[in-house]
Amino acid sequence: MTITERIEINPRVMLGKPVIRGTRIPVELLLRKLSEGASEADLLDAYPRLTRKDIRAAVRYAARR
Repeated sequence: MTITERIEINPRVMLGKPVIRGTRIPVELLLRKLSEGASEADLLDAYPRLTRKDIRAAVRYAARR
């Protein structure tokens, strides 16, 4: 199921947790790291397939839930 252009939920990927589309990076992980003080730059360094738009989509997704 596509939640947004960048967030998807697929029961076959990460047990159906919301992830960044085309990856196995859970929205939950990004939010936890941001809450622990990680910056966008830190996340982009740690996860090369991630983009700034992906990070913002994860935050928007969480705000709507």
